Amino acid sequence: MFFTCGPNEAMVVSGFCRSPPVMVAGGRVFVLPCIQKIQRISLNTLTLNVKSEKVYTRHGVPISVTGIAQVKIQGQNKEMLAAACQMFLGKTEAEIAHIALETLEGHQRAIMAHMTVEEIYKDRQKFSEQVFKVASSDLVNMGISVVSYTLKDIHDDQDYLHSLGKARTAQVQKDARIGEAEAKRDAGIREAKAKQEKVSAQYLSEIEMAKAQRDYELKKAAYDIEVNTRRAQADLAYQLQVAKTKQQIEEQRVQVQVVERAQQVALQEQEIARREKELEARVRKPAEAERYRLERLAEAERSQLIMQAEAEAESVRMRGEAEAFAIGARARAEAEQMAKKAEAFQLYQEAAQLDMLLEKLPQVAEEISGPLTSAKKITLVSSGSGAMGAAKVTGEVLDILSRLPESVERLTGVSIAQVNSKPLRTA
Repeated sequence: MFFTCGPNEAMVVSGFCRSPPVMVAGGRVFVLPCIQKIQRISLNTLTLNVKSEKVYTRHGVPISVTGIAQVKIQGQNKEMLAAACQMFLGKTEAEIAHIALETLEGHQRAIMAHMTVEEIYKDRQKFSEQVFKVASSDLVNMGISVVSYTLKDIHDDQDYLHSLGKARTAQVQKDARIGEAEAKRDAGIREAKAKQEKVSAQYLSEIEMAKAQRDYELKKAAYDIEVNTRRAQADLAYQLQVAKTKQQIEEQRVQVQVVERAQQVALQEQEIARREKELEARVRKPAEAERYRLERLAEAERSQLIMQAEAEAESVRMRGEAEAFAIGARARAEAEQMAKKAEAFQLYQEAAQLDMLLEKLPQVAEEISGPLTSAKKITLVSSGSGAMGAAKVTGEVLDILSRLPESVERLTGVSIAQVNSKPLRTA
């Protein structure tokens, strides 16, 4: 058996002859092999539509997946070609495609069972790579190589993917709104920044223009000074030539002007000094004097208030001490007097009582005659007998006083006449 390969098919030659035929032509000998059988295997690329209907994923959600695979028998690799010949020799291209499709579909279902719907839906590249990797390792043993595999479609009958799409659509719309808002914000920021840069550039331009104008004015002023200096020098030179002819007159005139200017300067200095002295005399010194006087008055008033407060405090203190001393002395005297009276009462008894009564009788008489002293007018009515006028008043007062011993005896139970007639007794 030997192989010959073309671009689209491989030809397998098998069989032999024990005595191959010999052909002689033109003095040459040709040995013709005895060929029993020739078989061909297609090397064309096969496009497979790999469908997996209602396969349960890892979370138990049934979905249907369709993939597109490109496969072919590898004719450049002799080992793979030999394996393909062993597997598919004598089979049609449709039969080979069916075997490869069943293999891919089985691996596709296995990968779907190990992944979630979200993983398959969101990461198609990962799913395609896993199917490609697993299917390639299995088909290579059959001499078939997987050229490519692409996930074409995912769908289900329970609207699971539609729900995921809604969530994703809402997220995309949200991201779009956020992106639009951020874009507007960034555009506003860039616009504000551009305006700021424009204003800054305008200000910088105006600053540079102002600097240029300043430099121009400075240089122009310097040039003007130089021109005027030269012009003045020329004028002075001309005047000097004229002055040489009129030297004596000019010297006198200049001297007069110098003197006049000196006198004017002296007068101005004197006027300035006079005004300063006048200002000093009229404003500064009176103000300082007034300030000094007010300060002294305030200081004196403060000292006076302090001394007055101290004197009042001292007076209050001394008055308080004097009153306290007087009250104490009065209390001591009254206590001593009361003690002595108590001793006298104990020693003399009735005589002491008589002394106290006699001591209080003038006060009683004074209280009795008190209303008469405050009376402005007294009208006396006489019955025609007895004294008249002031003697009548005196008699009335004496009559009231003569009744005092009886009143005292009724009030106190002590008879002045009896006490006075008894000899003094001591305790």
